Amino acid sequence: MFKYSGQIVKMTTKFDHPIGYSLPIGNEFIQLNEFIGHEITIDFKGDIYCIECNTKIKKTFMQGFCYPCFINSPYTSECILKPHLCQAHDGIARDMDWAKKYCLDTHYVYLALTSNLKVGVTRSTQIPTRWIDQGAHFAIKFAKTPNRYLAGLIEIEISKHISDRTQWTRMLKKDFEYCDLKEKKEHYKKLLPKKLQEYISQNEQIFELQYPDYAKFNTIKSVNLDKTPQVIGQFTGIKGQYLIIDNKYVMNVRKYTGYVLNIAFSDLAYNPI
Repeated sequence: MFKYSGQIVKMTTKFDHPIGYSLPIGNEFIQLNEFIGHEITIDFKGDIYCIECNTKIKKTFMQGFCYPCFINSPYTSECILKPHLCQAHDGIARDMDWAKKYCLDTHYVYLALTSNLKVGVTRSTQIPTRWIDQGAHFAIKFAKTPNRYLAGLIEIEISKHISDRTQWTRMLKKDFEYCDLKEKKEHYKKLLPKKLQEYISQNEQIFELQYPDYAKFNTIKSVNLDKTPQVIGQFTGIKGQYLIIDNKYVMNVRKYTGYVLNIAFSDLAYNPI
């Protein structure tokens, strides 16, 4: 039996074929790909700590924060979810030193196939991490900007025509309609205002992402550790930030950022996938 215990945060990833996943837990990293096919036991005893100030809390805000940190931390700034509202380029931010690194840096607007064709924004250093976290199957760089605000403006324009969200159940079921991302890029760039067209990326590479996901879903049920604190079953895959158990249960790791968990894997895989 392989046993781990500690506070968890979102999984880290390595762009490979398939993508490599590690789960930070306490002071360790679980190399998750190695345990696919094994029995997994997840236990939650009730302890949650803010990932910013380490205060013990009863619930988290915005995936891992206590309420005061949610209100004050630069990591929970409004522009994280709404890039077009970023004001760092005007010298306004919760923490300008933080904003210089996270807002006043190269950003990409991208098109991705997740559950559907979607548009999104990420820092250049977060490619392809952002696509992996969203469970994208294919992605292409749409525009390159010098800051978060301009990327947000472009995203807003494109989101008038396509979604900026992912339907997680369809993403997990691989229920999407393939389309040519180069053609979509060519089409949507013509719909931008002239002043924003100068930021269109010349990179035409289509990225394909393959996941260690061997699940065959009939139904999907989301794990709720607050109501059912123990989950046991066969670990059948990973996609996005979801652990897949018994081909039907999924656990969104990001949702439980800050939770202290006990996680164990059987010595041997069973019922080979």
